[in-house]
Amino acid sequence: MKVIGIDPGLRHTGWGIVEFKNDKIFHIEDGSISPSTKLDDGKRLLEIKTQLQKIINLYNPKMCVIEKIFVGSGSISSLKLGMARGASMIALAEAGLCIQELSPKFVKKTVTGYGSASKVQIKSMIQQLLNVIPKNEDSSDALAIAISGQNIDYDNNFAYSNRNNGLDLAVARALLKEQNKY
Repeated sequence: MKVIGIDPGLRHTGWGIVEFKNDKIFHIEDGSISPSTKLDDGKRLLEIKTQLQKIINLYNPKMCVIEKIFVGSGSISSLKLGMARGASMIALAEAGLCIQELSPKFVKKTVTGYGSASKVQIKSMIQQLLNVIPKNEDSSDALAIAISGQNIDYDNNFAYSNRNNGLDLAVARALLKEQNKY
């Protein structure tokens, strides 16, 4: 199954597509959408939506995962992040994709095993898991988000693992429980 991960941002919206086949993860493509800062916010948001629609049409993912907003101290930056997230979600919804949202901490813990992992640690793990060097920091995060999507079961809304042993299921459930705290 092809999964697209989105790391939204008004300056740079990262995207990454992976495919899960026979308990293996394959890199399909990654990149970022970076509208000109000379454009007004409305045109930048339209650019994000339009480019993301082209990517979805080109790669035809069956599942999408987007990072939840981490609200920091800057209200303006949080607002702009929310706008970019909204533009991305519209493109995903118009494509008929069910949108799964994951917290940054859940994504970090899923990919690295550590919920407070640095960007460098995430990129290193993505390189190991996919045997590819992501195009940039934003696409690396988006690939991590896409990979984390394997732990979500849309029908039952709980984390799961492709392997059917109790430990994997318990770990996956604990990750989802922790994700819901944030």
